[in-house]
Amino acid sequence: MANTAQARKRARQNDKQRAHNASLRSELRTAIKKVSKAILAGDKGAAQTVFSASMSTIDSIADKKIIHKNKAARHKSRLSAAIKAMA
Repeated sequence: MANTAQARKRARQNDKQRAHNASLRSELRTAIKKVSKAILAGDKGAAQTVFSASMSTIDSIADKKIIHKNKAARHKSRLSAAIKAMA
């Protein structure tokens, strides 16, 4: 455990930041799952609508460096390709 006041404060800040980052990562996963679910349902219009809403979420989380920008780009690319592949 932290022995100095400074170290105790840093421990508190780290716990708070870790919880916030976990919340954002969960939001990211939920956004990706919503698009995947719409794709599996087979409704291309709905999938595109959900995808456009999810793109801003993915980008904002990448901007905050919760995930790497290339990982965000990879998710967006794969979801977009899956939507385009729908008949």
